[in-house]
Amino acid sequence: MSLIKQTGGFVPRDRSWQPDALTPTYKTSIKRSPQAALLSFPTTLSEETSPVFGHNLIGELDNDLILNYAHAGESAIGPRIIVYGRVLDEMGRGVPGALVEFWQANAGGRYRHKKESYLAALDPNFGGCGRTITAEDGSYEFRTVQPGPYPWPNGMNDWRPAHIHFSLFGHGFAQRLITQMYFEGDPHIKLCPIAGALNNQKAIDALTALLDMHRTVPMDSRAFKFDIVLRGQRQTYFENRKEGL
Repeated sequence: MSLIKQTGGFVPRDRSWQPDALTPTYKTSIKRSPQAALLSFPTTLSEETSPVFGHNLIGELDNDLILNYAHAGESAIGPRIIVYGRVLDEMGRGVPGALVEFWQANAGGRYRHKKESYLAALDPNFGGCGRTITAEDGSYEFRTVQPGPYPWPNGMNDWRPAHIHFSLFGHGFAQRLITQMYFEGDPHIKLCPIAGALNNQKAIDALTALLDMHRTVPMDSRAFKFDIVLRGQRQTYFENRKEGL
């Protein structure tokens, strides 16, 4: 199947499924929301077949956040988990060869970057980022530690739920997606203004990874299942932006 055929003939998104661009309770959405009516353009060949990236750039430990930043003989601190699932197109077919990148806070809820303002401890053995390539059936998997929640300056006492960020490149710009994954049972989900921007509970559920005891590694790691839909009427939430059309 050609790339054009696989990504062409797009199924339109369901606008009621995606959040409104302007969501005042999510304060940063105010300045970045479109101020004029949206315009729709037909896709071009470059959008349907680009970008192209080298799969040989993936390192041996890129999908293992427990070890990929750790010193020899050491590992990241925190509850060890496996995150797995499938990347799907608008027709429910697996997307092979998609680049899946992920980044997160450590088990204490702190990111490793210069502008981090939360004073939780840094883990010297945790870098917080990785990447992998989907298999022929669209499946992916990586190891990490479960991130912690953290406060953020949106309101007087707003906390982000524990979450992992995802960036995906399929077979063209039309299969570009940035999103985030929450964890089943987290009480912060219903309190979060970002999650609250979604228009129905099913959309929030689509961002919530479910605990899968059948995929756990006894005495080592729990497992969470998270499928991602790149396009169509049930496309995974696209970070509060009217993108990924």
